[in-house]
Parts: sequence; C-alpha cells; structure tokens
Amino acid sequence: MLASVHHHPIPAFASSFLFPCSHGYPSPRRQSPPTGLHLNRALIKLRRPRGPRPMAFGSNRGEPEVGERLYLGLDFGTSGARFALIDKRGIIHAEGKREYPLFMSEEKMDWARSWKATLFSLLGDIPSHLRKLIASISIDGTSATTLIVDSNTGEPLWRPFLYNESCPDALPTVKSIAPPNHTVCSGSSTLCKLVSWWENDDPNKKSALLLHQADWLLWLLHGKLGVSDYNNALKVGYDPELESYPPWLLSQPYSQLLPSVRAPGTSIGHLKEDIRSDFGFPSDCAVCTGTTDSIAAFLAARATQPGKAVTSLGSTLAIKLLSTTRIEDARFGVYSHRLDDKWLVGGASNTGGAVLRQIFTDEQLEKLSEQIDPMEASPLDYYPLQSVGERFPVADPNMAPRLHPRPESEAEFLHGILESIARIEAKAYNLLKELGATQVDEVLTAGGGARNEKWTKIRERVLGLPVSSAIQTEAAYGAALLALRGIHEK
Repeated sequence: MLASVHHHPIPAFASSFLFPCSHGYPSPRRQSPPTGLHLNRALIKLRRPRGPRPMAFGSNRGEPEVGERLYLGLDFGTSGARFALIDKRGIIHAEGKREYPLFMSEEKMDWARSWKATLFSLLGDIPSHLRKLIASISIDGTSATTLIVDSNTGEPLWRPFLYNESCPDALPTVKSIAPPNHTVCSGSSTLCKLVSWWENDDPNKKSALLLHQADWLLWLLHGKLGVSDYNNALKVGYDPELESYPPWLLSQPYSQLLPSVRAPGTSIGHLKEDIRSDFGFPSDCAVCTGTTDSIAAFLAARATQPGKAVTSLGSTLAIKLLSTTRIEDARFGVYSHRLDDKWLVGGASNTGGAVLRQIFTDEQLEKLSEQIDPMEASPLDYYPLQSVGERFPVADPNMAPRLHPRPESEAEFLHGILESIARIEAKAYNLLKELGATQVDEVLTAGGGARNEKWTKIRERVLGLPVSSAIQTEAAYGAALLALRGIHEK
C-alpha cells in the first residue's frame, strides 16, 4: 500500500455547492484481480487483468478520530474508475483505482456489466475498517453517457451510448423541437441519443427509462429508479435555471422516459441493506445524487472565483470556467452547468491524452518531453483527434484528425501535438469570452496532462495566462465533496 496524506481543508465554496440487477454484484471476498489504471489510456488499449497487483491506497497518518465519519466519492471515467474517501476536513483516508474489465457481448464491449463489476470491486477495495465509518456516497460519470433501461428491473434495454458517440440521424428531429443553438442540438447530446433509440421502433418503449451513467450506478446502490442530477440532465434538455424540463421537451412522446432531477449532492436514500451487510457499511450510509466527471474535477480543483478555470487533460480536453453569465451555443459545443448562483461555462473537445496514447508509451512521453523547449513555438499545425468528429470549440461531426506532416524527430512530433492541443485550448477560452462569459484570468489543470511540466509551460505561453496544477486533480475527490454535502444539508 502507498501512503498518501492530503491536509487541505474544504473551502467555503465546496461546502456551499457540495451543494441493474438488484443483486449479483461481486462479493468482497471473491473479487477479480486488481489492475493498475491510466485514466487517459485509449479505449483500444483496455486489457484483461493478468493477475493480482496491489491497489494504490492512501491513508491518514493515524486512524480517524473516534466518532468521525467518512465520505466516499467514485469517479467513472472513460477507461477506468477511482475512489476517494475523505473526512469533513477534506483529508483523504483512502483512495484506489481500477481499469474496466474487458467483458464482451456479441463481440462488442459490454460496458454496463463492466461498470457494474468495477463499482463493486472498488467498494471491496476500501479497507474494511474504514467502510463502517462511511456516512454517504456519491458518483460522477462521463457526461452524456446514456443508458435506456427497463423501468421495472433497471436492466439495460440497449447497449449504452458512450459520451463521445454521435447520433446524427436524430439531430434534425431534435433541432425541429428545441430552441436554436440549444445544448441538445449536438449529435452527441443525451437527447439525440434518446431520440435515436426511440426512432428505432424498439418494442420496449412503454417500459423504458433513461438514466445517465452516474444515475444507473447510484441506482445499483440505493435501489430507487429514475433519479438524476441537474448536471447530468443538462444535455437531455433539463433547464437548471428554471429547475424543470422545458415545455417543448415535455410535449414529446419520449418525455415519459425522463428521470426526476435533483441538485448534485442531494441525499436520495440509504444504501441497500444487502450491500450494507455484505460489505460492512453502516446502516445509516446515505447515497447522494452525483454529477459529471468534469464538474467533479472542477469541484476538486477548488476554483472558487469568477474568472478561474479548470482544464481537464485526460483522454479528452474539457474546460470549465466559473462565470457570472450563463452561455449556451450548440454551434460551438458551448454550454453552462449550474453551480449554486454561478455558472460553469465550457465544453469538451475530442482532442487530448487518448491521441497521445495511440502514438506514444508512457516512457516515450516522459523521455521525449525532456527534449522539448517549451518556450519555442512549434511550426507544426495539427488537430489531434482519435477519430473523425469534434465537439468543441468547433462542433463538426465530420472533422478529420490532422497529424501530418510527421517530422523525423519524434520529439518534434510530440512538441507539435502538445502545442496544437494548447492552441485548441486557447481557441476555446477565447470563444467563451466572445460569447459573453467572464474573462479567464487563471487556469488550473486536472487530469494526467497536469503532470507534464513542459506541456504546462507550452500552455502558459500559448494561453498567455498563469497555468498551474490543481491542489486536487481527481474527480473522485470532487464526488466525495458531493457526498459530504449530501449528508450535511439534509
């Protein structure tokens, strides 16, 4: 086990916002072997676990104080999941991570089964003497990852629609009912995924229910079907300012599939009795509504004032700017999440670490980065994408990756990619300013890219702004803050 202590008290901002298969989960005594995790590893590099490997746990220097309660956050990213267990002061008592196991169904990845197995594996990974102290749990998931499930059993009726999956077939229908340039007017929106499924003539429409990834995983814990949060529900059309679904959406025949919506970090109910008894959680352990992964990372980073921004450099590039003004414009993939009385304005690009993982190993990235002069601009003009399609700052499902010409020097090639991603980031922040958001004055970085010092200096030069790593970079920590909110705002 790896010791890790973080003595960072929760700021006022955090405490203000912190705002299917009922059974059949893996027993804590019979778990699949743990594996390591790189959150920004490309999906194509997922592997079957090859054998036991120690989990990365962090622990306080001493045991929790007598009578002290702990708060559990779980982050479900694109290629794996993490947990963080904190106390009310924000000190981490344990943390761990797992890759998603490779479960196949008809030669396709069975994501729902994989997420479920990972959830219960992580619960079993928490030291047993700490499980009995957990007061509440929350989960974040990838934005717009969508499941259509049976409203009686919670079983998926269709394979999950992943966060970056586009449904252009449904876009004309969605644009015909939604206001111009609304957040849902993007092929990768949750609503487009719902409409695409609805128009497939599925016989199970009457018994169907829409849930987001975090909603479904939380349901496995609390057992109350049909509950979401207003961060996850934004891309299906929920209006967090009015705190309701708009009339244009409620008038559609598929509105019957929409979940009820609560603020992130709201207590839904207690952990199911069978899970409590099997894993050793206390009888009063609450389960709280979650959020999206990028919102959770923002919460963890503690950017508390308007003008502060967080760039998440993981598999993809996601930016969030704290603004006093709400901005929505689907033409550019821009949308705003509510954060108490302010707005998190931003979007998510398909560029990011997944592209790097396709080309370089960790060792190559480290060695080649050492050869880069970050103060020298790269003449290479790329648009690094894993596959065709971009969401933000340009919403173009037909945009092709651009990684040529490729120089003989691998260090120059990496420099060009890193600088090109930085230019995309700069274009994104400039776009937000043009649309009326509060001007960015500082950028904090979360995700694996935050550890690359040369990339940070490149970004600082390209952005013309101070750039630094966030104190906390893990979305699981932000989810734990939501769990803390849920128990203290009952």
